[in-house]
Amino acid sequence: MKTVRALAIGILVWILGVSAFTALYEVPFMENRYLQANIGLALVVPPLVWLGAWLYYRKAKSTHGIKLGLLLLLASATLDALITVPFLMIPYGGSYASFFGSADFWLIAFEFVLVALGYWYFKVRPVQKAHGSN
Repeated sequence: MKTVRALAIGILVWILGVSAFTALYEVPFMENRYLQANIGLALVVPPLVWLGAWLYYRKAKSTHGIKLGLLLLLASATLDALITVPFLMIPYGGSYASFFGSADFWLIAFEFVLVALGYWYFKVRPVQKAHGSN
């Protein structure tokens, strides 16, 4: 397993995700812009994680998709704890408990793992079976 590689890709996914969330928050489609940005993020995360899995599996094929999804999530959640919450949530009345305790966070966390597992299941596992691995 290429842990540093997976964490670096997780950082890239987080940067793109936070950028998408911020951009979606700034475009007023709905009255509740936070909800609007979260819905948008939930729609943007699957292609971002798919891209991250594609980047990771180009060079490393032995890591199970669940492990990759958890590492991508770990990188993202760590950056959320270090940057998103203190700089983007707390100044506007949010807290660590409200951020990490929200259903929105856990839905997106589930997406991270599910999409990485899906990528592994559909793109990596068939190649492993064809070559006699696993």
